[in-house]
Amino acid sequence: MKLNPCNHLQHLATILDSVADGVFTVDRDMRITWFNRAAEEITGFSREEALGQRCCEIFRTSVCFSSCPVKEALKTGQDVINREVDVLDRHNREIPISVSASVLRDPEGNPVGGVETFRDLSQIYALAREVEERYTFHNLVSRNPAMRRLFDILPDVAASDVTVLFQGDSGTGKELFSTAIHDLSPRQKKPLIVVNCGALPETLLEAEIFGARKGAYTGSVENRPGRLEQAEGGTLLLDEIGDLPLSLQVKLLRVIENHEYQPLGAKNSRKADVRFIAATNRDLEGMVQAGTFRQDLFYRINVITLKIPPLADRTEDIPLLLNTALDRYNAKYGKKIHGFSPDAMAWLLDYDYPGNVRELLNMMERAVILCRTRMIGTEDLPLKKKTDKSPSIAGHVRQRPSEDQLRDILNRHHGNRTLAAKELGVNRSTLWRWMKLRNIA
Repeated sequence: MKLNPCNHLQHLATILDSVADGVFTVDRDMRITWFNRAAEEITGFSREEALGQRCCEIFRTSVCFSSCPVKEALKTGQDVINREVDVLDRHNREIPISVSASVLRDPEGNPVGGVETFRDLSQIYALAREVEERYTFHNLVSRNPAMRRLFDILPDVAASDVTVLFQGDSGTGKELFSTAIHDLSPRQKKPLIVVNCGALPETLLEAEIFGARKGAYTGSVENRPGRLEQAEGGTLLLDEIGDLPLSLQVKLLRVIENHEYQPLGAKNSRKADVRFIAATNRDLEGMVQAGTFRQDLFYRINVITLKIPPLADRTEDIPLLLNTALDRYNAKYGKKIHGFSPDAMAWLLDYDYPGNVRELLNMMERAVILCRTRMIGTEDLPLKKKTDKSPSIAGHVRQRPSEDQLRDILNRHHGNRTLAAKELGVNRSTLWRWMKLRNIA
């Protein structure tokens, strides 16, 4: 039994009102001709209010006058799929949505308007924030087990007053960990002062740490407080302590052991009420064996040593760090970028990050500044032009094998990832990322 036209339209209206996604149609003049129930719920406008209005007056998105999905579909004849934008409801609340648009055609195939579907992403965004908060600890984010173990013991370490040594590659976040310890400690209301032991020549570094009295050296025309004095009652972070000259290592040892120091040119010693944290990316034990770092100082700062793994060893943190960085730089630069294109995300997951978290943050800041759309694409990332002798991507990324190639290599080595990575000429973390991208368990 065939439905008559009226019943057919009613049946279609019932179907459209039953779907969870918002749906509306427009004519060639961009006036709304259909508005389903979900569209009413998301925008706050009733069907009666919407019908006959220009869609930009009801469906108030951030792209209505710059890159309208329906107009783009009508102009190009191509569908627009899952474009993330913001829409203002009738109460001017901003709602993140995913939009798709297509051309509506008459029976002869002529364009007569457009149809747009949209999905409310508020719950997805809220869930993402909840997950991010779950894995956040004092401005540090990680779901890596080794990092989570560090998070677990930091409060206990912070509650004591012992010297702490952070070891880790450059850019892994040693200063952030030091800040977390200071903020969790009884000294939190006093200053955290940082001195980079490799940033100055020996003579200036001594004055920088210990301070100097007027006339102590040429050009010293007034008393100059050192970092120790500035950190009184708080915490002093000795960053890159492996670069500290041997002569200053002796003086630093005295301060850590006796909490006494003598500014340059001073006649009397001063007391230092300071908690010490040291950080380095160097092998201090090897330096002790080589005679370039004092053994007694090493033992004194090595009361509690916390090793921060490089980003290559915690690749599961990369998506979390990318989203955190995106939120940070969106706020800093007033942008509303919602995510990454599939190619950009594949590149970001596949990169080795020799500069660790610092490099990732710098890369993301650059991408947010350059991005002119709602999604960061490969054009916003530091790619090189492809040549016969160089990879298409700057840095440490090799050509990814196809899913079949990857499965063949893993099967050939009976699932042994170490052997598979060796055949591919990559490390295990890169192989893990490739497997994740291909959904290979």
